[in-house]
Amino acid sequence: MLIGVLGNSDSWYVRELQRAGGELGHEVVRLEFPRIVASCGMRPVEGSESQTTVGSLTLALAFSQGERGPGASLTQDVDLATFDAVIIRTMPPGSLEQVVYRMDVLARLEASGVAVLNSPKSVECAVDKYLTTAKLEAAGLPVPATVVCENSDDALAAFEQLGGDVVVKPIFGSEGRGILRVSDPDLALRTFRTLERLDAVLYLQRFVAHRGFDIRVLVLDGRVLGGMRRVSDGDFRTNVSRDGRGEAHIVTDLEAEWALRAAAATGARFAGIDILYDRDGQGFVIEVNAVPGWRAFEKVTGMAVARIVIEAVT
Repeated sequence: MLIGVLGNSDSWYVRELQRAGGELGHEVVRLEFPRIVASCGMRPVEGSESQTTVGSLTLALAFSQGERGPGASLTQDVDLATFDAVIIRTMPPGSLEQVVYRMDVLARLEASGVAVLNSPKSVECAVDKYLTTAKLEAAGLPVPATVVCENSDDALAAFEQLGGDVVVKPIFGSEGRGILRVSDPDLALRTFRTLERLDAVLYLQRFVAHRGFDIRVLVLDGRVLGGMRRVSDGDFRTNVSRDGRGEAHIVTDLEAEWALRAAAATGARFAGIDILYDRDGQGFVIEVNAVPGWRAFEKVTGMAVARIVIEAVT
Protein backbone atom coordinates (compact mmCIF):
# COMPACT_ATOMS: atom_id res chain seq x y z
CA MET A 1 0.00 0.00 0.00
CA LEU A 2 1.01 3.61 -0.54
CA ILE A 3 0.73 5.66 2.64
CA GLY A 4 1.31 9.39 2.98
CA VAL A 5 2.36 11.10 6.20
CA LEU A 6 1.78 14.82 6.56
CA GLY A 7 4.78 15.74 8.68
CA ASN A 8 7.86 17.88 9.08
CA SER A 9 11.12 17.01 7.34
CA ASP A 10 12.93 16.39 10.65
CA SER A 11 10.08 14.50 12.28
CA TRP A 12 11.00 11.45 14.37
CA TYR A 13 7.41 10.28 13.92
CA VAL A 14 7.65 10.34 10.14
CA ARG A 15 10.85 8.30 10.26
CA GLU A 16 9.27 5.79 12.64
CA LEU A 17 6.19 5.41 10.45
CA GLN A 18 8.40 4.95 7.37
CA ARG A 19 10.46 2.32 9.17
CA ALA A 20 7.38 0.47 10.43
CA GLY A 21 5.66 0.72 7.05
CA GLY A 22 8.72 -0.67 5.29
CA GLU A 23 8.88 -3.61 7.67
CA LEU A 24 5.26 -4.40 6.82
CA GLY A 25 5.85 -4.10 3.08
CA HIS A 26 4.25 -0.69 2.51
CA GLU A 27 5.64 2.48 0.96
CA VAL A 28 5.40 5.47 3.29
CA VAL A 29 6.00 8.92 1.81
CA ARG A 30 6.29 12.22 3.65
CA LEU A 31 3.89 14.96 2.52
CA GLU A 32 3.73 18.68 3.27
CA PHE A 33 0.62 20.85 3.53
CA PRO A 34 2.16 23.88 1.72
CA ARG A 35 2.93 21.74 -1.35
CA ILE A 36 -0.65 20.60 -1.94
CA VAL A 37 -2.31 22.02 -5.07
CA ALA A 38 -6.07 21.62 -5.50
CA SER A 39 -7.97 22.06 -8.75
CA CYS A 40 -11.61 22.02 -9.84
CA GLY A 41 -13.12 21.69 -13.31
CA MET A 42 -9.79 21.66 -15.13
CA ARG A 43 -9.76 20.76 -18.83
CA PRO A 44 -6.73 20.17 -21.06
CA VAL A 45 -5.57 23.04 -23.22
CA GLU A 46 -6.29 22.37 -26.90
CA GLY A 47 -3.29 20.72 -28.50
CA SER A 48 -1.67 19.75 -25.24
CA GLU A 49 -1.01 16.17 -24.20
CA SER A 50 -2.23 16.68 -20.64
CA GLN A 51 -5.15 14.61 -19.46
CA THR A 52 -8.41 15.98 -18.17
CA THR A 53 -8.28 16.33 -14.41
CA VAL A 54 -11.51 17.14 -12.66
CA GLY A 55 -11.35 17.82 -8.96
CA SER A 56 -7.75 16.75 -8.42
CA LEU A 57 -5.40 17.13 -5.48
CA THR A 58 -1.74 16.98 -6.39
CA LEU A 59 1.39 17.51 -4.41
CA ALA A 60 4.93 18.27 -5.54
CA LEU A 61 7.18 15.88 -3.64
CA ALA A 62 10.83 16.72 -3.20
CA PHE A 63 12.74 13.51 -2.50
CA SER A 64 16.22 13.02 -1.23
CA GLN A 65 18.41 10.75 -3.31
CA GLY A 66 17.27 7.18 -2.80
CA GLU A 67 14.27 8.12 -0.66
CA ARG A 68 11.87 6.35 -3.02
CA GLY A 69 14.30 3.90 -4.44
CA PRO A 70 16.87 4.09 -7.27
CA GLY A 71 15.95 6.17 -10.26
CA ALA A 72 13.34 8.28 -8.49
CA SER A 73 13.33 11.89 -9.60
CA LEU A 74 14.15 14.50 -7.00
CA THR A 75 10.86 16.30 -7.64
CA GLN A 76 7.66 14.85 -9.02
CA ASP A 77 3.94 15.57 -8.86
CA VAL A 78 1.80 12.93 -7.20
CA ASP A 79 -1.98 12.62 -7.28
CA LEU A 80 -3.07 12.28 -3.66
CA ALA A 81 -6.00 10.13 -4.73
CA THR A 82 -3.48 7.38 -5.54
CA PHE A 83 -2.64 7.03 -1.85
CA ASP A 84 -4.38 4.32 0.11
CA ALA A 85 -4.11 6.23 3.37
CA VAL A 86 -2.83 9.54 4.75
CA ILE A 87 -1.70 9.96 8.37
CA ILE A 88 -1.69 13.47 9.83
CA ARG A 89 1.40 14.08 11.95
CA THR A 90 1.42 17.87 11.93
CA MET A 91 -0.93 20.80 11.68
CA PRO A 92 1.46 23.71 11.09
CA PRO A 93 0.54 27.24 12.15
CA GLY A 94 -1.06 29.40 9.50
CA SER A 95 -3.62 32.07 8.77
CA LEU A 96 -7.31 31.32 9.16
CA GLU A 97 -7.55 30.93 5.37
CA GLN A 98 -4.68 28.44 5.30
CA VAL A 99 -6.09 26.34 8.14
CA VAL A 100 -9.59 26.26 6.61
CA TYR A 101 -8.12 25.34 3.22
CA ARG A 102 -6.12 22.48 4.71
CA MET A 103 -9.23 21.13 6.40
CA ASP A 104 -11.11 21.40 3.10
CA VAL A 105 -8.35 19.51 1.29
CA LEU A 106 -8.38 16.74 3.88
CA ALA A 107 -12.16 16.45 3.70
CA ARG A 108 -12.02 16.23 -0.08
CA LEU A 109 -9.29 13.62 0.11
CA GLU A 110 -11.36 11.55 2.54
CA ALA A 111 -14.43 11.86 0.31
CA SER A 112 -12.38 10.47 -2.59
CA GLY A 113 -11.94 7.22 -0.67
CA VAL A 114 -8.53 7.76 0.90
CA ALA A 115 -8.37 6.72 4.57
CA VAL A 116 -7.34 9.79 6.61
CA LEU A 117 -6.12 9.35 10.20
CA ASN A 118 -7.54 11.26 11.95
CA SER A 119 -10.58 12.41 10.02
CA PRO A 120 -10.66 16.13 9.17
CA LYS A 121 -13.72 16.66 11.36
CA SER A 122 -12.04 15.14 14.40
CA VAL A 123 -8.82 17.11 13.85
CA GLU A 124 -10.84 20.31 13.43
CA CYS A 125 -12.59 19.59 16.71
CA ALA A 126 -9.55 18.55 18.71
CA VAL A 127 -7.39 21.54 17.72
CA ASP A 128 -10.13 23.86 18.99
CA LYS A 129 -9.93 23.86 22.79
CA TYR A 130 -13.32 25.51 23.25
CA LEU A 131 -15.13 23.10 20.93
CA THR A 132 -13.40 20.13 22.55
CA THR A 133 -14.26 21.28 26.07
CA ALA A 134 -17.90 21.86 25.08
CA LYS A 135 -18.16 18.39 23.50
CA LEU A 136 -16.55 16.75 26.53
CA GLU A 137 -19.02 18.45 28.85
CA ALA A 138 -21.93 17.49 26.58
CA ALA A 139 -20.73 13.88 26.79
CA GLY A 140 -20.99 14.03 30.58
CA LEU A 141 -17.26 14.09 31.23
CA PRO A 142 -15.75 16.19 34.04
CA VAL A 143 -13.98 19.32 32.79
CA PRO A 144 -12.47 22.25 34.72
CA ALA A 145 -14.61 25.37 35.07
CA THR A 146 -13.98 27.30 31.86
CA VAL A 147 -14.99 30.68 30.41
CA VAL A 148 -14.34 31.78 26.83
CA CYS A 149 -14.88 35.34 25.62
CA GLU A 150 -13.52 38.06 23.34
CA ASN A 151 -12.97 41.16 25.47
CA SER A 152 -10.93 42.02 28.52
CA ASP A 153 -13.87 43.21 30.67
CA ASP A 154 -15.65 39.86 30.33
CA ALA A 155 -12.37 38.06 30.92
CA LEU A 156 -11.71 40.03 34.10
CA ALA A 157 -15.20 39.21 35.39
CA ALA A 158 -14.55 35.54 34.57
CA PHE A 159 -11.20 35.76 36.37
CA GLU A 160 -13.07 36.69 39.57
CA GLN A 161 -15.75 34.03 39.02
CA LEU A 162 -13.05 31.39 38.59
CA GLY A 163 -11.47 32.22 41.92
CA GLY A 164 -8.77 34.65 40.84
CA ASP A 165 -6.38 31.90 39.77
CA VAL A 166 -6.69 30.83 36.14
CA VAL A 167 -4.83 29.20 33.31
CA VAL A 168 -5.02 31.18 30.08
CA LYS A 169 -4.70 29.07 26.95
CA PRO A 170 -4.67 29.79 23.22
CA ILE A 171 -7.70 28.29 21.49
CA PHE A 172 -5.31 26.60 19.04
CA GLY A 173 -2.08 25.15 20.35
CA SER A 174 -0.34 22.08 21.71
CA GLU A 175 2.59 20.89 23.83
CA GLY A 176 1.90 23.57 26.45
CA ARG A 177 2.88 26.46 24.15
CA GLY A 178 1.32 29.84 24.93
CA ILE A 179 -0.22 28.67 28.22
CA LEU A 180 0.23 30.82 31.32
CA ARG A 181 -1.09 30.90 34.86
CA VAL A 182 -2.41 34.23 36.13
CA SER A 183 -3.33 34.87 39.77
CA ASP A 184 -2.66 38.61 40.16
CA PRO A 185 -5.57 40.95 39.20
CA ASP A 186 -3.32 43.65 37.72
CA LEU A 187 -1.35 41.14 35.65
CA ALA A 188 -4.63 39.53 34.63
CA LEU A 189 -6.00 42.82 33.29
CA ARG A 190 -2.79 43.56 31.35
CA THR A 191 -2.76 40.03 29.94
CA PHE A 192 -6.41 40.17 28.88
CA ARG A 193 -6.05 43.60 27.27
CA THR A 194 -2.97 42.51 25.36
CA LEU A 195 -4.77 39.43 24.03
CA GLU A 196 -7.80 41.55 23.15
CA ARG A 197 -5.62 43.93 21.10
CA LEU A 198 -4.25 40.88 19.26
CA ASP A 199 -7.83 39.87 18.35
CA ALA A 200 -7.36 36.67 20.32
CA VAL A 201 -10.14 34.66 21.91
CA LEU A 202 -9.66 34.55 25.67
CA TYR A 203 -9.90 31.01 27.03
CA LEU A 204 -9.73 30.88 30.83
CA GLN A 205 -9.80 27.77 33.00
CA ARG A 206 -9.84 27.61 36.78
CA PHE A 207 -6.38 26.53 37.89
CA VAL A 208 -6.47 22.95 39.14
CA ALA A 209 -4.01 22.56 42.00
CA HIS A 210 -2.62 19.12 41.24
CA ARG A 211 -0.02 16.71 42.52
CA GLY A 212 2.61 17.47 39.90
CA PHE A 213 1.49 15.00 37.27
CA ASP A 214 -1.23 14.19 34.78
CA ILE A 215 -2.20 11.03 32.91
CA ARG A 216 -1.94 10.58 29.14
CA VAL A 217 -4.09 7.73 27.81
CA LEU A 218 -3.51 6.63 24.21
CA VAL A 219 -6.57 5.36 22.35
CA LEU A 220 -6.89 3.78 18.91
CA ASP A 221 -10.07 2.54 17.25
CA GLY A 222 -12.06 2.21 20.42
CA ARG A 223 -9.43 0.50 22.55
CA VAL A 224 -6.95 1.78 25.09
CA LEU A 225 -3.35 1.15 24.07
CA GLY A 226 -1.96 2.17 27.43
CA GLY A 227 -1.20 5.06 29.74
CA MET A 228 1.66 7.22 30.92
CA ARG A 229 2.10 9.49 33.89
CA ARG A 230 3.67 12.83 32.92
CA VAL A 231 5.51 14.35 35.87
CA SER A 232 6.77 17.89 36.35
CA ASP A 233 9.06 18.93 39.19
CA GLY A 234 8.24 22.63 39.05
CA ASP A 235 6.16 23.79 36.09
CA PHE A 236 2.38 23.41 36.41
CA ARG A 237 2.49 22.18 32.81
CA THR A 238 3.39 18.51 32.71
CA ASN A 239 4.05 18.15 28.97
CA VAL A 240 7.09 15.99 28.23
CA SER A 241 7.97 18.49 25.50
CA ARG A 242 8.39 21.06 28.32
CA ASP A 243 10.85 18.94 30.32
CA GLY A 244 8.24 16.82 32.05
CA ARG A 245 9.18 13.16 32.36
CA GLY A 246 7.20 10.09 31.48
CA GLU A 247 6.54 7.26 33.91
CA ALA A 248 4.71 3.98 33.47
CA HIS A 249 1.06 4.03 34.51
CA ILE A 250 -1.61 1.35 34.67
CA VAL A 251 -4.82 2.86 33.31
CA THR A 252 -7.74 2.48 35.73
CA ASP A 253 -11.16 1.36 34.55
CA LEU A 254 -12.52 4.88 35.07
CA GLU A 255 -9.64 6.49 33.15
CA ALA A 256 -10.19 4.03 30.30
CA GLU A 257 -13.90 4.84 30.24
CA TRP A 258 -13.24 8.59 30.21
CA ALA A 259 -10.61 8.26 27.49
CA LEU A 260 -12.84 6.21 25.19
CA ARG A 261 -15.79 8.55 25.72
CA ALA A 262 -13.58 11.60 25.07
CA ALA A 263 -12.24 10.15 21.82
CA ALA A 264 -15.77 9.29 20.72
CA ALA A 265 -17.00 12.79 21.59
CA THR A 266 -14.46 14.35 19.22
CA GLY A 267 -14.69 11.59 16.60
CA ALA A 268 -10.98 10.75 16.83
CA ARG A 269 -9.85 7.21 15.97
CA PHE A 270 -6.36 7.85 17.31
CA ALA A 271 -6.06 10.20 20.26
CA GLY A 272 -4.14 11.12 23.36
CA ILE A 273 -6.47 12.03 26.22
CA ASP A 274 -5.09 14.01 29.15
CA ILE A 275 -6.57 13.49 32.62
CA LEU A 276 -5.63 15.68 35.60
CA TYR A 277 -6.36 15.00 39.27
CA ASP A 278 -6.59 17.74 41.88
CA ARG A 279 -5.09 17.31 45.34
CA ASP A 280 -8.36 15.86 46.61
CA GLY A 281 -8.32 13.16 43.93
CA GLN A 282 -11.06 14.61 41.71
CA GLY A 283 -10.30 13.95 38.06
CA PHE A 284 -10.83 16.16 35.02
CA VAL A 285 -10.50 15.47 31.31
CA ILE A 286 -8.27 18.31 30.16
CA GLU A 287 -7.62 17.73 26.49
CA VAL A 288 -8.02 15.46 23.49
CA ASN A 289 -5.05 15.47 21.11
CA ALA A 290 -5.88 14.16 17.63
CA VAL A 291 -2.22 14.30 16.55
CA PRO A 292 -0.81 12.62 19.64
CA GLY A 293 2.87 12.17 20.26
CA TRP A 294 4.03 8.77 21.47
CA ARG A 295 7.80 9.02 21.76
CA ALA A 296 7.83 9.20 25.58
CA PHE A 297 4.87 6.81 25.75
CA GLU A 298 6.79 4.22 23.75
CA LYS A 299 9.80 4.50 26.06
CA VAL A 300 7.78 3.75 29.19
CA THR A 301 5.48 1.10 27.70
CA GLY A 302 7.77 -0.63 25.19
CA MET A 303 4.92 -0.56 22.71
CA ALA A 304 5.67 -0.32 18.96
CA VAL A 305 3.15 2.45 18.32
CA ALA A 306 4.23 3.29 14.78
CA ARG A 307 3.66 -0.31 13.70
CA ILE A 308 0.24 -0.33 15.38
CA VAL A 309 -0.73 2.88 13.58
CA ILE A 310 0.37 1.54 10.19
CA GLU A 311 -1.61 -1.64 10.79
CA ALA A 312 -4.67 0.45 11.66
CA VAL A 313 -4.72 2.21 8.27
CA THR A 314 -3.97 -0.90 6.22
